[in-house]
Amino acid sequence: MSKPPTLTLPPGARAYRLATSRGDFAVHDAGEARAGTALLVPGFTGSKEDFIALLGPLARRGYRVVAVDGRGQYETGGPRDEAAYAQEELARDVLAQAAALGGGVHLVGHSMGGLVARAAVLADAAPFASLTIMSSGPAAIAAAQHARTRRLVEALAVLDMETVWRAMRDLDPPEAADDGTPPEVREFLRRRWLANVPEQLVATGRRLLTEPDRVDALAAVPLPKHVLSGAVDYAWPVPLMDEMARRLGARRTVVEGAEHSPGAERPAETAEAMAAFWGECRGRASAPAGAGGAEESGAAERF
Repeated sequence: MSKPPTLTLPPGARAYRLATSRGDFAVHDAGEARAGTALLVPGFTGSKEDFIALLGPLARRGYRVVAVDGRGQYETGGPRDEAAYAQEELARDVLAQAAALGGGVHLVGHSMGGLVARAAVLADAAPFASLTIMSSGPAAIAAAQHARTRRLVEALAVLDMETVWRAMRDLDPPEAADDGTPPEVREFLRRRWLANVPEQLVATGRRLLTEPDRVDALAAVPLPKHVLSGAVDYAWPVPLMDEMARRLGARRTVVEGAEHSPGAERPAETAEAMAAFWGECRGRASAPAGAGGAEESGAAERF
C-alpha cells in the first residue's frame, strides 16, 4: 500500500465532501484552476492521502487538484454489497466527480485507480482533458502477485478487518518495522485499513486478478494519454507499462528512485512530469489543426 510521507495538507488546501449526482465523496482540494483542474483517483487499499505530497507542487503550477476517496474507501464509505463496487459503478462515480468539478478535468488513476479511470474514459471521455495512468498496466496484475492478492480476498471473506490487518503485518519483512515511517503515518495506515468497506476490497481485489486487456479500446479514444511509473514495479512490471504506452501512443515517464507509488515516493519529480504533460495538452488544444497529436509525445522521459 502507498505510504504518504506526511498527513499535513499544504497551505490553502481543504478537506470536505464533494457533492455529486452519485453521492458525496471525501476529498482534499488544493489550488486554483488557473491552468486547469485535476482529479486524482487512488488505488487498491489507498485513499486521497496517497496524493498529499503532490497537492502543493501542482497547486503552485496553477492547477486545482482534487484527490478523492472512492466509494468504500476510507472516509467516503459505502454499502456492504459487492455489487456496489463493480467497475462500471466506480467508473460512473468518477464521471460524476468530474461533472461536479465542471468538466475539462485531467484525470489521474493510480494502480487499481488506473483501471477505474480507464473504464470511466471508455464509458464517456467528454468530461476529461487528458488521462494519466500511474503505476497501472494493461490488464490484470502480474502473475507473481496473484497469490498474495487472492489470499487477501479470501481472508476478507471470512475474517474481520482487524484480524486481517494483524495477519498482513505478521507477513511484513523484519526491516519494515524500522523503515523510517513516522508513527502518525503508521497509525493512519491502520486507521485507513479499518475504515475501508471489506466488500469494496473484495470486489476490487478480484478485479485486479481478472481485468482484461482494454488497451486497444483506450487507444481509439482521442484523448491525450500519459503512462507514468516508478523505475521498479511488482504489480505491473515496467517493461509491460512501456509497451502499453507504445500501444496507446502515450507520453511515457519513468520516475527514477520511485517504485509503485511515485506520487508519494518522489512527489517533486512526479508533479513536474504531470504538469509538463498537462501543459502539452493545453498546447495541443490551442494549436491549429494538423499541428500534432498524442502520438508525437510518446517518447520516454526519465527524471
